[in-house]
Amino acid sequence: MALISHLDLMRFWERALRRAGIPLAYSQGFSPHPRISMAAPLALGVTSEAELMDVYLSRWIAPQNFLSGLRRQIGPGIQVTEASAIPVNAPSLQSQVRFAEYRVVVGKEEEDRAICAGAAAPADIGAEVGRFLEAKSLMWQHTRDTEVRSYDLRSLVKRLWVAEEKNGEVSLGMVLRCDPGGAGRPEQVTAALGFAGPPRSIHRTRLLLETQMEPRR
Repeated sequence: MALISHLDLMRFWERALRRAGIPLAYSQGFSPHPRISMAAPLALGVTSEAELMDVYLSRWIAPQNFLSGLRRQIGPGIQVTEASAIPVNAPSLQSQVRFAEYRVVVGKEEEDRAICAGAAAPADIGAEVGRFLEAKSLMWQHTRDTEVRSYDLRSLVKRLWVAEEKNGEVSLGMVLRCDPGGAGRPEQVTAALGFAGPPRSIHRTRLLLETQMEPRR
């Protein structure tokens, strides 16, 4: 399931909801489509235990009936844990997401390959994390197709810590921005820390909504 794109995942949900007999509400216009939206699209290759989704219905159905019907239509790899009714005019989940929390595992042998290639490698992961957090800014470039974007990577990281080191692996915890103003990418944070290769795994553990944030002082 981690290798399914966001668009394919949305098609999966649409088919599952239809098979479950859920009375979906549709958009208006020339090409109506079901009103389903994820709070924050999940990048290809990333697993998660914290996804949130808005599903608009054309008529009332009890949350427990929604759950039982939908669970019969999904196979291994996806679980639906909870459903609750909200007012139709409530803000969308997508508009409320502010941060995403990740658990990222990186292999220590990446250090050896980085040294052989003449690149910097993190000898002390804790020290690198400390230097990253102490930096006021960290300009970064990201290339997508032929477009090159420059931005401050440090401003996208709210929290960063070493969760565990064992058996040749480092597990990092990250809380990254995820709002219309910008979204942090875990693989760019590990690259900024000095790891030469991509993470072994990226797992999203939580989405933080505006209503869950600490009050500003």
